[in-house]
Amino acid sequence: MSEHPILDRIEPLLQRLPAISKPEGHVHFRRKLTWTIGVLLIYFVLTNVQLFGLAPSSQDLFGFYRAIMAGSQGSLVQLGIGPIVTASIILQLFKGADIIKLDTSDPRDQSVYQQLQKLLIFVMIVVEALPQVLGGFLKPDPTLAASTGLGLGSITLLLFIQVCLGGVLVLFLDEIVTKWGIGSGVGLFIVAGVAQGLVTGTINWQTDPTTGLAYGMIPRFIQIFQTFTAQQLLTAQGLAFFLFRGDILAAISTIAIFAIVVYVETTRIEIPLAHSSVRGARGRFPVKLVYASVLPLILVRALQANIQMIGILLYNAGFTWVGTYTGNTPTSGLMYYLAPINGPQNWFPGLTTNPGWQVALRCGIDIAVMVIGGVIFALFWVETTGMGPKAVAEQIRSSGMSIPGFRRDPKIIERVMKRYIPKVTVIGGAFIGLLAVIAGFFGTIGNVGGTSLLLAVSITYRLYEQLANEEVMEMHPMLRSFLGE
Repeated sequence: MSEHPILDRIEPLLQRLPAISKPEGHVHFRRKLTWTIGVLLIYFVLTNVQLFGLAPSSQDLFGFYRAIMAGSQGSLVQLGIGPIVTASIILQLFKGADIIKLDTSDPRDQSVYQQLQKLLIFVMIVVEALPQVLGGFLKPDPTLAASTGLGLGSITLLLFIQVCLGGVLVLFLDEIVTKWGIGSGVGLFIVAGVAQGLVTGTINWQTDPTTGLAYGMIPRFIQIFQTFTAQQLLTAQGLAFFLFRGDILAAISTIAIFAIVVYVETTRIEIPLAHSSVRGARGRFPVKLVYASVLPLILVRALQANIQMIGILLYNAGFTWVGTYTGNTPTSGLMYYLAPINGPQNWFPGLTTNPGWQVALRCGIDIAVMVIGGVIFALFWVETTGMGPKAVAEQIRSSGMSIPGFRRDPKIIERVMKRYIPKVTVIGGAFIGLLAVIAGFFGTIGNVGGTSLLLAVSITYRLYEQLANEEVMEMHPMLRSFLGE
């Protein structure tokens, strides 16, 4: 039960928050699939609905984090999943610091936790929309103001309302997928954004004005082979150009991430289980190497994105001690070292103009942030999502299962789970964090980012597993009733 009197007082208010109603009983697989595809189509439509009154000179505050934030610059989903992720970070930190005393294994406290997170998401929608509109990143169109007779202040207010409305729509779309669909909306939107980036990064024929080459990898290959001879490409400069400008290194990195993540997702420790009353009924509880999933990486990158947003706002306000920026790219100061690596151009000699010691320090900080942050948020994630040893032990006991050779006591089962879950969570969080940094060092097709690609592959694999489980449940209703709806 909640030990926080303030939460007890605001609980009636939390219960009045708008919400998507839960399904009554089992939702059939086809219906879940229909809801999931429908939400995905709506999301793609929203990414193409441009903000009314937005000036073309507006700046993308989260340019490097677009794939992770699952948003689209200048569209109705400008904020993407940013408010959802930021609210989750704040609430997990408060719970981890014991500021909010809630036992998420208790149904009532878990409900309060989820409602409190939704309230915080509404707050973060406003908090993240205000700096972008008032900070000059989303600028009102003066041409529209002159033609309609509206003041720039009115158009700015209109932009703010549209951005907030888009944030609320993303929240409810995520809730629809969670309750009526398969997986989560957050993961679905990330996969959609990364897939779109990979496709356009592979076959886009539009020309990059800075390099004169096509954006897409395939048309770029064709242009390179048509422009350069074999002798030119076999020189040191030609090979470097082919590796970096031709996206060969990015293609190798992308394929390697796919292979490594799929392999890691299948690596697990399986704890044997037996049913206490049904003789011969046995099962296994899998503890995957990536037990906490890769979603905690979203929290780490979202935290970095918010820090960079604060740095840009301070720099624009004249506080240059935080660092200097060219557009939304930090070039020196504290924010330069706190920014993640986004490809070889940030660290490879000859591609960056910063001194070697600065580049090495930035790389070291990026590795430390991702590894340590991955471990911390993975531990928080396990505890707040009912995946900890205590919650798992209670789930095993309530399902009638037990571990062979041990008494059917939740405390005994919890003790066994503590041998595996915390250690695997730490190892998996550190490994995934390090893998995300390495992927960011070498780049990816379409510049979707190493972390984004890693997230998309892992989420897709787990979505495939969920689809397979849903199909099995649908084919065998008795199995569904045995495992519990």
